[in-house]
Amino acid sequence: MRGVSDPIDEFSFLAAQAADAGIAGPLPRGERIDLALPDGRMLSALRYGDESPVVTFLHGAGLNAHTWDTTILALGLPSLAIDLPGHGDSSWREDMAYLAPVLAPDVATGMDAWTDRPQLLVGQSLGGLTAAAVAASRPDLVTELVVIDITPGIDPNGGARQIREFFAGPTDWASREELVERALSFGLGGSPEAAARGVFFNSRIRPDGRVEWKHHFAHLANAMSASGVDPATPDAVAAALGEQGWNDLSAVTAPVTLVRGDHGYVTQADAATFAARVPAASIVVVPSGHNVQEEIPVRLGAILAAKAGKG
Repeated sequence: MRGVSDPIDEFSFLAAQAADAGIAGPLPRGERIDLALPDGRMLSALRYGDESPVVTFLHGAGLNAHTWDTTILALGLPSLAIDLPGHGDSSWREDMAYLAPVLAPDVATGMDAWTDRPQLLVGQSLGGLTAAAVAASRPDLVTELVVIDITPGIDPNGGARQIREFFAGPTDWASREELVERALSFGLGGSPEAAARGVFFNSRIRPDGRVEWKHHFAHLANAMSASGVDPATPDAVAAALGEQGWNDLSAVTAPVTLVRGDHGYVTQADAATFAARVPAASIVVVPSGHNVQEEIPVRLGAILAAKAGKG
């Protein structure tokens, strides 16, 4: 396996990801695109295919746009995957306000610039809450909303605790290999090869040669831990899980689907509350944990293809 500290093009993994998932056919062209926001911050995204996107993806907290790679390969449609502010190649927010209503205007600005038609908008975890806020405030941008393994009622001290404790470690490392070992020790990342890909996409090498996480959440979690605060204390993601999220979902005029992992963060009780508060929505249960797009990307791609009119 190629060393994860070596210089690698960010799209060079696509062939291996397609082969691992059993996806045949030509690979779509991928490109990194950037947009300067009015306040000087940068919003970054990945665009796949030669035509204008018809599906836009928003990732969860601590992830980045590449989490959707294999799902997009399985989907087989022109797609846009946005790095949320504070993640991937997008700028960090000085106010550290990583809340769906705050992130939604940036996402809408990106969709205005990078798409030319209403989108099937797909969001997982924090990206799902952000997608709901976008669909509520900008219905002209969204044909249908798919929210993956999140509801505004999730217990912040539930399954997400492991992820917060993982990111509450050191903020810099001697090599990406050390980060891979840490991820695997927490039971994260799947195979060593998949963990190496995830670390490559989610980290960067500083001018001093040290490696750090790209996303702001790791640095915030570390600061909380260093201050003696339990990293399980509700963070920016948990703060977003409130009545505002339900208000956003109630205001969405496009069709809404919740895709729930049968052993993810959304419990049966959470799903029942979702059904009661968003009665027109559909709920699809799949054999997966929280990161559905990484655990069963081909099945998720088929679900999304059917919604986009391809399946």
